[in-house]
Amino acid sequence: MAHSEHNHEADCCSTNQASNPSKQDTKANYLKHWEPIVSSILLVAGMSIDHYYQFSWFTDQTRLIWYLVAYLPVGIPVLKQAYLLLRKGDIFTEFFLMSIATLGAFYIGEYPEGVTVMLFYSIGEAFQHNAVQRARQNIKSLLDVRPVIAHVKRDVTYQTIHPKKVAIGEIIQIKPGERVPLDGVLRSTRSAFDTSALTGESKPRHFSEGEKVLSGMVNLNRVIEVKVSKSYENSSISRILEMVQEASSRKAKTELFIRSFARVYTPAVVFLATLLIALPYLFVSNYVFDEWLYRGLVFLVISCPCALVISIPLGYFGGIGAASRNGILIKGSNYLDTLRSVTTVVFDKTGTLTKGTFTVQNMRFMNGNEKEVRAMLLAVEKGSTHPIAKAITQSIKNEVDSVLKVDEQKEIPGHGIQALVNGKNVLIGNESLMKKKGVHFEKIHSENLGSVVHISVDGVHAGIITISDEVKEDSIRAIEELRKLGVHQTIMLSGDNPAIAQQIGKELKIDHVYGGLLPDEKAKKLEELKTGFPGITAYAGDGINDAPVLALSDVGIAMGAMGSDVAIETADVVIQTDQPSKIATAIRIGKTTRNIVWQNIGLAMGIKIIFLSLGALGLATLWEAVFADVGVALLAILNAIRIQKMDFS
Repeated sequence: MAHSEHNHEADCCSTNQASNPSKQDTKANYLKHWEPIVSSILLVAGMSIDHYYQFSWFTDQTRLIWYLVAYLPVGIPVLKQAYLLLRKGDIFTEFFLMSIATLGAFYIGEYPEGVTVMLFYSIGEAFQHNAVQRARQNIKSLLDVRPVIAHVKRDVTYQTIHPKKVAIGEIIQIKPGERVPLDGVLRSTRSAFDTSALTGESKPRHFSEGEKVLSGMVNLNRVIEVKVSKSYENSSISRILEMVQEASSRKAKTELFIRSFARVYTPAVVFLATLLIALPYLFVSNYVFDEWLYRGLVFLVISCPCALVISIPLGYFGGIGAASRNGILIKGSNYLDTLRSVTTVVFDKTGTLTKGTFTVQNMRFMNGNEKEVRAMLLAVEKGSTHPIAKAITQSIKNEVDSVLKVDEQKEIPGHGIQALVNGKNVLIGNESLMKKKGVHFEKIHSENLGSVVHISVDGVHAGIITISDEVKEDSIRAIEELRKLGVHQTIMLSGDNPAIAQQIGKELKIDHVYGGLLPDEKAKKLEELKTGFPGITAYAGDGINDAPVLALSDVGIAMGAMGSDVAIETADVVIQTDQPSKIATAIRIGKTTRNIVWQNIGLAMGIKIIFLSLGALGLATLWEAVFADVGVALLAILNAIRIQKMDFS
């Protein structure tokens, strides 16, 4: 059984070369299943002769040959697979069960039933194969949008080459309607992009010069230039595809249980079927071997656990596909399973619940040296990618005539930046940095909502900048949706001023808020929260400083396609949009997937127990056995792929 499961999973994990099959591919798929068509025609013809026409030439020998010919197209592939596995010592597989059951039916003269069992098994396999292909193509059609050409600037002309051959730092041109082939920084003034391949959102997004654009986005309205920042293999869309493909290798506990269960269950039912045939000989006076062999064969066919080992992995794979369609990448069915049980959600503030796009509200300088301090600010902050640094740079870049020389610049994590500017020691950061360096500074009242940045020059407080960040429109809805889904606690951990964090937490109606935390303090606080609030804890963040906390949580959720690479790599779930409400969507998909999986387990086991009892008592024939095996498998498959059509928005 393990071998069969492996084949199905390998099928799920493999990738198509194209996301839209051609007519020739569709025709090839139909031709691939010619065996059941031929067997069906011969079976129907043979049964018609048996029951209606009764030709004289249709003797016992001719009848056997006829049904053997009907059996071989669907039987040979299964018999061959059973033989190959037997040689490897893998005896108890579905191929072995079907081979024994159908050959046994021929042995006792039940030719039509032997053909029917194998025919319906083959049809079930074809349905299962198509269902897996469909689930795979759903993901591939959403994600496999990697362009195969890039217009790269070399010398004074643009050359059209494959994106793999473009080096980091080169300039590429993207025309309206073309996909961005590689991650990079926009060099043109502005442009609008369709980001739906990455985020699932159809609404265009506008980007300005200096902002990061990602491979897979579609340029909408003008010819633009982008400076490449990542290789083709490390581009966003390539990493997304890799994550989805790797997701199938991370199994949920239910899948692992079913795999272990099948290894024990299959040999057990073979043993029971053997006992059912042999034991009555000791107790039944009018024992007829063929009659009890028939009951044993019925028992074998019914007991085949195909419905479980096919539909359960397919259900989880469908859940991962549904999440991808909603702009959520879940890196394994084990995380999908864990999401459904989340009871506590912990949020980072900046970039997760707030937009992370800071604007300078106020600047105040002391000691009458405003022009010099502005120049120092620009010199230190212009090379930083931190949102606050970018806001400061944007605010003062047109007011400074010359850029000063900077030496020995270094970042102090969780505090700010220290540098030598024209030989003067400059500090730019929060209150903690000023206190740490012994700088006396003026306090800012907490009702002034915004982050406060202090500047000191040679140990003297030189200025105060107030910067504000806006709460995302989606954040309030996210908290409401999480509560409806049974999340007991919502918590915010922030490195920002505690008063600011408390005010935002109050606005969003978050249960607990902790501000002024450094990265290591965030990790320590999360460990305390996990102890204080039992259950499954999810953490959502987007920055490099969130990576340790993402790793510590039961489910780490990286926010946004623009989130840091470290956060995305560390996280178990990646939300491709900036919408925190997608966390609720992910939990909803996890709950629905789990429900479908348990529906399939209940359906398969319930019907099999009923029909196994009927088969052992001689009240079920091979026809009923076909329904109990293949019929239930088909129902379970149809139920599993249902999730791919659901709307979780």
